[in-house]
Amino acid sequence: MAKPFRFKQFSVAQDQCAMKIGTDAVLLGAWTGLELQPNSILDVGAGTGILALMMAQRSTAELIDALEIDPAAYEQCVTNFETSDWGDRLFCYHASLNEFIEEIEDQYDLIISNPPFYTAPFKTENEVRNKARFEEAMPFNELLKSVAKLLSPNGNFNVVLPFSEETSFIALAAKEALYPSKILHIRGQKSSPIKRSLMCFTFKKQVVETQELTIEIARHQYTKEYTTLTKDFYLKL
Repeated sequence: MAKPFRFKQFSVAQDQCAMKIGTDAVLLGAWTGLELQPNSILDVGAGTGILALMMAQRSTAELIDALEIDPAAYEQCVTNFETSDWGDRLFCYHASLNEFIEEIEDQYDLIISNPPFYTAPFKTENEVRNKARFEEAMPFNELLKSVAKLLSPNGNFNVVLPFSEETSFIALAAKEALYPSKILHIRGQKSSPIKRSLMCFTFKKQVVETQELTIEIARHQYTKEYTTLTKDFYLKL
């Protein structure tokens, strides 16, 4: 059995999950704003549960729900929640997004998601990994329609996507009356192209605050900005 991925305040078992712990999730969980002190949080497509666990560490939210459709990932997410210090605030639902919407009448102050986003040319022979990684398993328009129903009027929706999807995702979000308020562009190194977009959406149109973050100066030599953002989580920072 593979060893759990250890963070400063919790560990994440991931041997049953198609998508392992990655930089995208850690960046999103560390960057997501909690200024509004959300009391209820939802992690859509939880996988290992890392985003919900990060929200539990960072916030005082009494209710932190997660949603995971894959049976093995769901079981592992539940275990990761139970072995954390915040098990009484964390709950994982085993359901699709459509099933969840039909069952749940509550709204959330904060919704966070690291959704599947690779498209057909990148497919592998592993169906579980495909479902975890490819946008057709959770089409962006369905994700946004669901967020629009589940998000409280003053709530925030935070998501990480490939930079190449940013413009089209913003256009889809606008159809659901969701508008970007903050965007963080991620580069691997200073000379690298922008790789990821971290975005915060609300129901309020406003001037978008756009910033940029570079992860490394050189291989395994991290920038001050990256270290500052993630130091509460990674053991070696």
